[in-house]
Amino acid sequence: MGAMASPAENLPALQKRAEQIRETIIEMLVAAGSGHTAGPLGMADIFAAFYFHILKHDPKRPDWPERDRLILSNGHICPVRYAAMAHAGYFPVSECLTLRKFGSRLQGHPERLRLPGIETTSGPLGEGLSQAAGVAYAFRMDNKKNHVYVVVSDGEQDEGNTWEAAMFVGNQKLHNLTAIMDRNNIQIDGMTEEVMPLEPLVEKYRAFNWHVLEVNGNDIAAFIAAIEEAKTIYEKPTMIIAHTIPGKGVPEIEFDYHWHGKPPTAEEGRRFLKEIRTMNGKIGGEYA
Repeated sequence: MGAMASPAENLPALQKRAEQIRETIIEMLVAAGSGHTAGPLGMADIFAAFYFHILKHDPKRPDWPERDRLILSNGHICPVRYAAMAHAGYFPVSECLTLRKFGSRLQGHPERLRLPGIETTSGPLGEGLSQAAGVAYAFRMDNKKNHVYVVVSDGEQDEGNTWEAAMFVGNQKLHNLTAIMDRNNIQIDGMTEEVMPLEPLVEKYRAFNWHVLEVNGNDIAAFIAAIEEAKTIYEKPTMIIAHTIPGKGVPEIEFDYHWHGKPPTAEEGRRFLKEIRTMNGKIGGEYA
């Protein structure tokens, strides 16, 4: 798999995929009775774009050597990755209901040795950018054309090892690495700018020799355009700061940091699914 139709031609299908991913996220969190809600819902558009348009990958051959690498640093939002992978054909969608269950391949943080298609094991925040840097550096040493994408959270910018990696990547001019920051402005204790102010993020990454783009992360076409621009940059790595709405699709929980690590109850799940499916009264969504 890889790039399908043009973004404009493929947009309705991608937006429908994002809706399906959001539905699956709610269903799996209700079944698990634990897990994170806001971040996964906010990142559904980006993961739909990755698995159904951007990535060079093959669900039937998850270890295909020529594949792009997608590393998830903020592993707690793994429900969105699991849901996207299931809908892409890596495993049955029904398996999503085993999230966080004893013996399941779908643990609360991704484990590389449990599930084919997962590139790294993530848990402690702040490690993903360093892992991606090592992979991208190795690809360059071996003259490989694989591209490395890494999804990071805004909250993990509090971690010092994130900035060590940022310095290394910028210094090495690893243009085969593209980072995507989920800039949803929340973390477990509150809003990021109240817990530990992060701004000015654009200027910080530019100072570390990165090409920096800002985009609406819930606009699939805009996100794909940012990825395409990143591909044209050959003298430095690219950081895409993707502004997303935590809890996107369920208006009553959007931007509420309390839903960072809280799952819906069965009754809330039924209500949330109805909101996602009607898209504020538009049955089936705008693009059904």
